Amino acid sequence: MTSPDPVGRLLWHNCSQTTVSVGVYGLYALTNAWFVAHGAGPDAMAAVNLAAPVLLTLGAVATTVGSGGASLVSRRLGARDPAGAGRAAGNAFLLFWSTATLVTVAGLLALEPLLTALGAGPATRDDTRSYLRVLLIGALLTTGFSALVRAEGRMRFATLMWVNAIVVQIVLDPLLIFGLDLGVRGAALGTVGGQSVSAVMSLWFFFVQPDRPYRISLRPHLRTMRELLAVGAPSFLSGLGATLMAVLVNNLLAGQPGTVALAAYAICARLQTFVRMPQLGISQGLQPIVGFNAGRGLHTRVRRARNLALGATLLYGLTASLLLIPAATPVARLFVDDPVITPATAHALRIIALGIAVAGVPPLVSSYFQSLGRPFSSYLISAGTLLLIKVPLVIAFSHTTLTGLWTSLALGELASTLAALLLLRSHPR
Repeated sequence: MTSPDPVGRLLWHNCSQTTVSVGVYGLYALTNAWFVAHGAGPDAMAAVNLAAPVLLTLGAVATTVGSGGASLVSRRLGARDPAGAGRAAGNAFLLFWSTATLVTVAGLLALEPLLTALGAGPATRDDTRSYLRVLLIGALLTTGFSALVRAEGRMRFATLMWVNAIVVQIVLDPLLIFGLDLGVRGAALGTVGGQSVSAVMSLWFFFVQPDRPYRISLRPHLRTMRELLAVGAPSFLSGLGATLMAVLVNNLLAGQPGTVALAAYAICARLQTFVRMPQLGISQGLQPIVGFNAGRGLHTRVRRARNLALGATLLYGLTASLLLIPAATPVARLFVDDPVITPATAHALRIIALGIAVAGVPPLVSSYFQSLGRPFSSYLISAGTLLLIKVPLVIAFSHTTLTGLWTSLALGELASTLAALLLLRSHPR
């Protein structure tokens, strides 16, 4: 970021690295779904999806402190303030560790009410409990703070943190699920095992290696914490929104006979995670460029990077949607070859895939505003689109048919994208 490289080349370098990182995670989401579905059955797959909101919540906390800290770090480095960067990174660590500890303790103490709130019924409750207990115990290892690594331009190391962790998880899953016959508990242990690799790499990167542009300060600094939370809160609201949407849809589907609809949605959710990874990679690659150049006052480069990123995420989304819709049935069959679940999954996937075409736009615009240190505009996207668009659509269409519910998910993405673009247009810089 300190070099005078053209914005397009710099954006390509950053986005290629972040896309590899999140793409590898998306690959893990698919392989994990395959291992669970084939090693423990469709009911276990539904149970994993029921427990997913807790993992999403922890991820939202990590993203909050990570994106907020990264915005501060990149802007402080751009303004040649290494001490400020060290305070921002250190307070990000403190906030995450404190919150993760609280989630672990509260979750384990209130495990049974939590299972009920997640929609776990008799058929899925035992598996959901086993999966969730392991995730809660490993909550402190949920993040390696890769956003903070990217904020100082160390894109390759951030990529290694993701790749190494996912490779470990992909190796552990079949060993624990099939080899040791641990079922969903094995899937959870594989996830925590991989996360621990990323956590250890993070500790080495920030606290051990000698060649650092700044030194971490773990002393609490209230002003820095307030700014970090203000900038990062939209990421938390976005992650919390994804969690609430998953809980809402799971509870609505739990009212359907059997677990067919739940299993279909579980597979679609994993596929959607995988397909949308490059869109997330583009958003993550844009953040340090915007933050650093905004810190230097180079606003022409900021706008150039934003426009290129928007074009890239739309082009990818449209291509992915056009490829996924006709391939829905064979893709669904990769995960479950069942005469009832497979066609139900393919039907849902064809509809949900329509929203993937534009799904990368709202998070990208939200990340752009965060990188500029303008959290209110990001709030409007992360919280506003959820409360005013997505949730009302799901509730309204849930009274129709399953097709109506799947349609509401796609319409929510389309309407949210329109709202994000209108907001961006009203704030040209």
